[in-house]
Amino acid sequence: MVPNPTLGWERLQDVFYSKRQQYSMMWEDDINLSDYMVAGAPYGGAIVLVRDMTKPLTYRGPEGRKKQVLVYSNAGDLIYNIPWDKGTIRGVGWSDKEHLVIVSEEGNVRVYHDFQGNFSQFSLGKDVETKGISDCHFWDEGFVARLNNSKLVFVSRYDEPRPRILAEISSNPDLHGWTVASPRLTQSRHVEVIIGVSNTVCVVDSIESQDKQLQEGPFTHIAISPNGSLLALLGSDGRLFVISSDFQKKYSEYDTKFTEAPNQMVWCANDCVAIASSSELRLVGPAGGSVSFFYEVPFKLIPEVDGIRIISNDRCEFLSKVPEVVVDLFRIGSTAPSAILLDAVEQLEINSPKADDNIQLIRDKLNDAVDACIKGASYESEPYWQKRLLQAARLGKSVLELYSSDEFVEMGSILRVLNAVRFYKIGMLTTYEQFIRLTPERLVDRLLKRKQYLLALKISTYLQLPTDKIYVQWACSKVQGSTDEDSVICATIVSRLKPIPGIAFDEIAKSAYDEGRTRLATELLNYEPRPGKQVPLLLDMQEDELALVKAVESGSPDLLYYVLLILKSKNSLAQFFRLVNDKPVAAAVVEQLAQNESTELLKDFYYQDDRRADSALVIYKDAVSIEDIQERIDKLKLGSRIFQDSKDAYSDARAMEDHAKLYDIQLGFEKDYKETFVGLTVAETIKKLLSLGHSSKASKVKGEFKVPDKMFIFLKEGVYPSVKRS
Repeated sequence: MVPNPTLGWERLQDVFYSKRQQYSMMWEDDINLSDYMVAGAPYGGAIVLVRDMTKPLTYRGPEGRKKQVLVYSNAGDLIYNIPWDKGTIRGVGWSDKEHLVIVSEEGNVRVYHDFQGNFSQFSLGKDVETKGISDCHFWDEGFVARLNNSKLVFVSRYDEPRPRILAEISSNPDLHGWTVASPRLTQSRHVEVIIGVSNTVCVVDSIESQDKQLQEGPFTHIAISPNGSLLALLGSDGRLFVISSDFQKKYSEYDTKFTEAPNQMVWCANDCVAIASSSELRLVGPAGGSVSFFYEVPFKLIPEVDGIRIISNDRCEFLSKVPEVVVDLFRIGSTAPSAILLDAVEQLEINSPKADDNIQLIRDKLNDAVDACIKGASYESEPYWQKRLLQAARLGKSVLELYSSDEFVEMGSILRVLNAVRFYKIGMLTTYEQFIRLTPERLVDRLLKRKQYLLALKISTYLQLPTDKIYVQWACSKVQGSTDEDSVICATIVSRLKPIPGIAFDEIAKSAYDEGRTRLATELLNYEPRPGKQVPLLLDMQEDELALVKAVESGSPDLLYYVLLILKSKNSLAQFFRLVNDKPVAAAVVEQLAQNESTELLKDFYYQDDRRADSALVIYKDAVSIEDIQERIDKLKLGSRIFQDSKDAYSDARAMEDHAKLYDIQLGFEKDYKETFVGLTVAETIKKLLSLGHSSKASKVKGEFKVPDKMFIFLKEGVYPSVKRS
């Protein structure tokens, strides 16, 4: 049976609103929404149910107490169950990335990044823990918590949470309903809280609290429109006021006359206000008109940018304004060009000549009619009418001589994608407008969170998006969820992914390492072609030698230098030298590093490599730069001993020993004769002794250092030239 496109339309003043059932709920348990706090992720995302502990609950045994946080699709299919044991939950919401945010009464915050239990957490501080949280309001990138002492604390980013306190409202505030204006909706580009205080409203930011001097309160519910331009205020007496968000203009006043107190008030896009009691949903238009929908079961409202999701015990519906282009297409008796073009398709199917008459009738407006049919298809959730409208557009553009088909082709592709994710087994109730805001890439990310890898791959391929991330996440999931042997898992992953270029095996290996499967991680890293990705993970896994081997094989000096610095910092010198000892390239880099930065390291490196002569030369260079003579002598003697331990004979060993001996003798002369000798050469020492009249001492130095007789005579006669000091 062909569905009626106008089914569920209700007139509100001069416009129509459509409320259509999208899913019959598949709750596994007997869910009663009146017992739960409900929040929905934006853009048709998942919904979360949290037991409202302020209400009496039917006892369901010990297991019933554990299931406090339940994540469902819009079709009521359980996606994830979070066992919560961190105190009473006072706030639950979503970020625009579909990260679930849970705030406890003590100010502990958890941000769940996926539906597999990975989360980050932080605290709002000691003051919050002491005072306790009353309730919270969320926006796409943060939230505001109201404390039991009426203070307001906000977090504007989940990746770098820095809890801050908003300005004080008053000493003893009588607080009522409140809402949050996100930074993108305010002129200051900072978060603002709009809160009912006594009979008025205050706007609170981080600097000040401004009393807007209203008299119609107290206001039990406050809601700001999605575009931030309008504010709805519902008084305790049932009167609804719609004003500009700058409080300069009042647009309407409406007496709701509810017989019971409303429990929710949200905007339906930017067009009207929706007020809900336990059994009635009422839409209030801009001029005060209204239309009501009645329910026999509890229901909750989830506002979207283009409408409202309505979740009840038995179904999920979507309420939105019917666009004018859709009204023109389907209104009974419509003479709009788009409606005539749509009728032409039906006439063509029965081979009626009226099809051509319709085309000729709107020939001068055919271009607009085609555009309207394409646009109208974007608002339809029923595939039959999507196809029908695109058929009409195709008929129209086939008649036109010049018409770009890009928009037609793009719309067909997007609608196929939306129909796939709206399928009840997926349960993502995303509209065309939401899809445009969400972007295809983030839609794929949401599918990956649900482990819908095949659908994500098909959509990415269809829309020509990168697919490597999908393969990697599939492999990570395989690693995390499989109980097979490491070799079997590795073979399965490699056989699937190796032919695909650009796969980041390091991410898969890191996932294996995080799961405690080090062997699997090492095996997977062998298939990562980029050493720069292999090496850091190998270092984290304590596979130091393998990391060094990979760095050497990479041929990258920077990577090798980085690895050597890390290994030197985390190992003893003996362990470090053992790692590089049998790797000539690494050893050469260590030697160069030591020559530039550390004499001690260079000396130790030569010594452990049994390069005694090189080690002694380092000591000699170090010795001659030391100011303290005794310390210099000790260094020279040490170098001489190391030279003597060398396998090969070196004349340098004798020279170093003589140098130390000369310093010893010169120190004795300085002590005896109170003259400066240290730093003189052997010849200069002899010459000075002779000039001071100490011939015997000069002869002793001559014999000690084997000075030739001829040189000694020249020195004695004063004809031997002075020798320059080195």
